[in-house]
Amino acid sequence: MTSDPARPLRDTIEAVYRSESRRVLATLIRLLGDFELAEEGLHEAFAAALDAWRTGLPENPRAWLVSTGRFKAIDVLRRRARFDASIASMALEYEAAQADPCDGRDESVADDPLRLIFTCCHPALPADAQVALTLREVCGLTTEEIARAFLVGPPTVAQRIVRAKAKIREAGIPYEVPAAAELHERLETVLRVVYLVFNEGYAASSGRDLTRAELSDEAIRLGRLLCDLLPDPEVQGLLALMLLTESRRHARTTALGEIVLLEQQDRSLWDRALIAQGLHLVERALSQGHVGAYALQAAIAAVHAEARDAASTDWSQIVALYDVLLSCAPSPVIELNRAAALAMRDGPAAGVALIDGIFERGELAEYGPAHVARAELLRRLGRVAEARIAFRRALDLSRLEPERRFLAHRLQTLGEDPPAH
Repeated sequence: MTSDPARPLRDTIEAVYRSESRRVLATLIRLLGDFELAEEGLHEAFAAALDAWRTGLPENPRAWLVSTGRFKAIDVLRRRARFDASIASMALEYEAAQADPCDGRDESVADDPLRLIFTCCHPALPADAQVALTLREVCGLTTEEIARAFLVGPPTVAQRIVRAKAKIREAGIPYEVPAAAELHERLETVLRVVYLVFNEGYAASSGRDLTRAELSDEAIRLGRLLCDLLPDPEVQGLLALMLLTESRRHARTTALGEIVLLEQQDRSLWDRALIAQGLHLVERALSQGHVGAYALQAAIAAVHAEARDAASTDWSQIVALYDVLLSCAPSPVIELNRAAALAMRDGPAAGVALIDGIFERGELAEYGPAHVARAELLRRLGRVAEARIAFRRALDLSRLEPERRFLAHRLQTLGEDPPAH
């Protein structure tokens, strides 16, 4: 087998793409004011890097990509201007705007993903389109990944994204963080989207790896920006929740990438610095009177973080916090999480009864974690045949390879070979 001399460079560029492409795109959208043109410029810039970086990476790869992407986009406009004279003025306008829009000293570049989120979450867009557009443009999720996360078909997601982009263009929606008077109006959706980004990074919906650290890191960075911009209890609560959850990342898998459940995790691997930051934010959020859903979820995560091990966890306090959370943000997923906590306090039979009640209402039937939770409780009760059925159903729904291996192993421990896939 012959070695590929270009492979190291391609690997490097792929790594830069994973870590920088969404920020580069956000800046290009700000500079160009057009989603499609910015995306075209982004891909042209990375293609150009294959030749330009053969002698070594530039000092600031992100700045190089932004500048190259902008000039590539201008070239695209020039080519189109041959067939449409109205486009020629746009190319001249972009070219004259700034010789080098991103030389590495532009502090505004750091805020571009935040600006892009607020643009995608503009109230003029339907709520489902806001989320789909943000996950696509800010996070780089594919339409298939977004569709699986929301249990809809990829064509539906694609249509939402296309319509949202058209609305932004036609309505002239500005690419900016709104003034303080408008922040609260749009904050709920922005927080929801940031948390969805974090969750996709902490527990990917599909693929070879359990996590996508670049997404979690970006969500936390955006959470910190939001905290600086708006010291609201729910913003603090969301950031605390993400930090406390992220603190467990290195204990969630073995060296071979296999899943380790919370109760079996080596807590010495938990990041104490992130825990300290998260606990401080929880205290600040809870001390301000109004307690929202993110602050309550952060408080639950704090109880886990403060326990020496699973056995010493204050499950009564966690159940009580879930009771309050359900009263302010009712959701079948929160009910599921409460059922799992109740099972730890009162025994697995109590948890199974609650989960069965959720299923009987016709909810969470396509939600894999619900079947996993039920299967685990049935396994602990010794109801092996039912546990097998639940694990098989969870396996059918899973698109994440580490999770599929975990579920297959569970089936094997129950004396059944998992179905071939």
